[in-house]
Amino acid sequence: MKLKKKTCPSKTKKTKNKKKPYFGKEAHAAIVEYQTCGCKDNKNKIYEARIKPSFEKLVENLIFIHGFSSSKEDFHIIKSDCVSFLFETLEKFDASKGSKAFSYFNICAKHYLIIQSKKKTKNKIRNVSIYDENLSNLEKKKIETYSVIPSQEDVMVREEDKIILHEILYLVNNKCSNKNEKLCAKAIITVFKKINDLEFLNKRAIFVYLREVSGLNAKQLSIAMSNIRKYYREIIKNNDKFLIFKDSEFL
Repeated sequence: MKLKKKTCPSKTKKTKNKKKPYFGKEAHAAIVEYQTCGCKDNKNKIYEARIKPSFEKLVENLIFIHGFSSSKEDFHIIKSDCVSFLFETLEKFDASKGSKAFSYFNICAKHYLIIQSKKKTKNKIRNVSIYDENLSNLEKKKIETYSVIPSQEDVMVREEDKIILHEILYLVNNKCSNKNEKLCAKAIITVFKKINDLEFLNKRAIFVYLREVSGLNAKQLSIAMSNIRKYYREIIKNNDKFLIFKDSEFL
């Protein structure tokens, strides 16, 4: 009696269903189409069906990741306000610069949420009673002496700003064309890294620090700084990633 050979079932590769990004090329294209559309009704349809869901998901993620809300009710209010803010900034996005819509609106939403959180924290501090039984002795002492602990949002913003500024400074350094400019740029980077160790931070003191680090005299340093300011403004003007520094006077 012959035994039948067992046939092994053919192994088929399981294809994983890749989830579409909630704010990808389709959302980017929809925003561009929204901006070029001349019909108000069609614009509203494009926004409601193809842009608003992406805005809502973007805002939800930022709120959950950075802890911008403390309750369900608070969450819905913050989310709604932030989505409305993004809607108001739709026409400001410029796709011709090569920027992605996600990067631009992610920065806009994050900074809106941070600003609103700061306002909320300030209002809360102003209304704190020193006789509140829930306050510890340390907290009461800090209120009495007007000491304010930096909020989580402030710390996050400062750290993010430092990272972005470092990147800008290295881009500026790469644009420097002569020896004095490069020495000045490297001195700025050095001083920036050691900013917490410096005793004085007024303009004159920083200029002295830069002279000591770069080895340039006052005239050479002034000329180099003038050119570096131009490089800095050019870099932040042409890159939406550095949006928050466009109105600043860092250099």
